Amino acid sequence: MLQPYCFRTETWPLSDNCPLRSGVRLAVDVGSARVGVARSDREGLLASPLATVLRGSGDLDHIASLAGEDELIEVIVGLPTGLSGKEGTAAMDARVFAAALATRLAPVPVRLFDERFTTVIAHDALRRGGKDSRDRRLVIDKAAAALLLQGALDAERSTGRAVGELVPSAPGGRG
Repeated sequence: MLQPYCFRTETWPLSDNCPLRSGVRLAVDVGSARVGVARSDREGLLASPLATVLRGSGDLDHIASLAGEDELIEVIVGLPTGLSGKEGTAAMDARVFAAALATRLAPVPVRLFDERFTTVIAHDALRRGGKDSRDRRLVIDKAAAALLLQGALDAERSTGRAVGELVPSAPGGRG
């Protein structure tokens, strides 16, 4: 079952009860025109915006090159769901993209994680930070990916388990 994204302002110390897996994670926020990508540090404490990739030919290769990290332990793909939790066209697109990415990156696991409100929160934070609408367009996707990844890191920290829905990869890889 997918867990809804929860924005938290505090950070939790790592506890013995819920250890966080060590290793770099990427998050991918799939849009119709662009894909935002974020990266965590090796300790899994902090998510940072990394890149914005144009959708279309070569997008999976570009993300795979960003994922070419030896310590990469997983990729989190945002699953946009409605307030009711129902999935629409954007969620289906994210699922298709995640499946192709899982095949391309195998054996690195790809997981779907509820991304409700990440783009809205990112827009608001960038606006409050003084970015005008034109400047926000240039960074919103990777900022939303960073919020998605931070939510996944925080959820794992609080539960002690990998979060989200594991996406199966097709045999043979290279999608």
